[in-house]
Order: sequence, then structure tokens, then C-alpha cells
Amino acid sequence: MSTTQSERLRELLEPLVSSQGLDLEEIEVDSVGRKRVLRVVVDSDTGADLDQIADVSRALSAKLDETDAMGQGEYTLEVGTPGAERLLTENRHYVRATDRLVKFQLAEGGELVARILKVDDDGVDTEVPGVKGRKATARRLAFDDIVRARVQVEFSRKDNKKEEEA
Repeated sequence: MSTTQSERLRELLEPLVSSQGLDLEEIEVDSVGRKRVLRVVVDSDTGADLDQIADVSRALSAKLDETDAMGQGEYTLEVGTPGAERLLTENRHYVRATDRLVKFQLAEGGELVARILKVDDDGVDTEVPGVKGRKATARRLAFDDIVRARVQVEFSRKDNKKEEEA
């Protein structure tokens, strides 16, 4: 059984990322012309600020320089966090998306846009926003019923404005 370059890189880099209090979410190696790009995505329950990203980037760069994990060719290291519309694939991603609006693709077919209220080992409790003056409704989704879930960007949230005015 052979290990892929991504698996070897994960084994090498994950302890460094963890030592900085972050989770290693994704590793991707791309070829762009003659250059290669190593993209490393990190996150934590409280997010990652620019100082943490810089510290992790320096630690990863030093570790990669002392090993031959990327081979002899030139490459660029990019370290960042998941995007605003991140795909939810792990339980911890759902926990981090609590109180966020998420678009779910359901196993039964169709889509549902709902706010995550609570997450446990079996699934998520959501609130489906009301439409045309109707009240929001609660809905439980088991993880087995979710094919795909992606956080949605909200530019203004009505219930936050009400709380701020109170």
C-alpha cells in the first residue's frame, strides 16, 4: 500500500499545525505551469487570525525546507483558512457553523437552507427561516440525510438588527 504525497505531507505537517492550536483541514498540491503550489488550509473553533497564520506558515516552511517532502523542485507555500462559504465535511465543521445559515443538499432530494442551532454526534437541529410572514420552523437533520452542506454568506441578518436596537 503506497501513500500519496498528500498523505505524507499531512503526517509531516499536522503535528506542527496542532502545536499552534489549529486543525489541519486540507492539503492540496497543484502544478501551475512549471511551478508547484502547496496549499494548506487551517482552522480552529475560534478561527485563526493573521498572526497565527504567519506563525504556522513559518513553521511549515522551515519543516518543509529540512525535508524532501516536496522534492527538489521549486514550489510556493500558501497557508490560509477555509473560505466564507466553506463546505462542511466533519462534525467539527458543523459545530463551528452553529448560528450560521447553511445550504443542505438532502439524500431524499432537494435542498434546504436553514440556520444551524445545535450539533450532536447524530446530526443537527436547524431553524428554517419563515417565508412571506410565516414563522421560522425547527427541523432535525441526521448526518445520514445530508449529502452536502455549505455555509452561506449573509450580508445583513434581520434578527441581529433587532437585538442591537433593543
